[in-house]
Amino acid sequence: MKLIGSYSSPYTRKVRVVLAEKKIEVEFVIDSPWQTESLVPGINPLGKIPVLVLDDETPLFDSRVIVEYIDNVTPNNKLFPAPNRERTEVKRWEALADGVCDAAVAALLESRRPKSQKNTDWIARQQEKITRSLAFMATELGEKPFCMGTHFSMADIAVGTALGYLSFRFPDIAWQEHANLEKLNAKLLQRASFADTLPKD
Repeated sequence: MKLIGSYSSPYTRKVRVVLAEKKIEVEFVIDSPWQTESLVPGINPLGKIPVLVLDDETPLFDSRVIVEYIDNVTPNNKLFPAPNRERTEVKRWEALADGVCDAAVAALLESRRPKSQKNTDWIARQQEKITRSLAFMATELGEKPFCMGTHFSMADIAVGTALGYLSFRFPDIAWQEHANLEKLNAKLLQRASFADTLPKD
């Protein structure tokens, strides 16, 4: 298999963490769809990363589809529970964390526009989404060691990836004020899957 993505993409990192937890080695191809010579649009018509190209050349996207596929085809270290209420809760955590990344990426791209074209209200709205979501995460996590209680799951990978991206691109967003999120993040960074995939340009 071949994973196409970038070191800075939080969505790519989420897949890389899952692959590491599953001890699956794939070819990692660095490609950003923002580059004019990018091959991504020819593989994923949406022009987004990550893309997991299977051995039969089938391209999988987006990150949520990829991580669920990987978990389904590997029996070890299951990250999603069996289809039931608990699985829905894991996927809700993932949707929330991905939404934080979506808002952060949107704010970042808008902030890079020329001053005359920049929409500060749009940026503020994205930051409000992030602030609300972090508070919701902290409330839902409570005193539990992991998002779903006592066991590590896809929920933790998604949240840890989102927190890592905020630290990388928005160090002024003080998500660490939520002590339980900081504690969870510190615990995740002790895992090689997280420590070895820290975002970078």
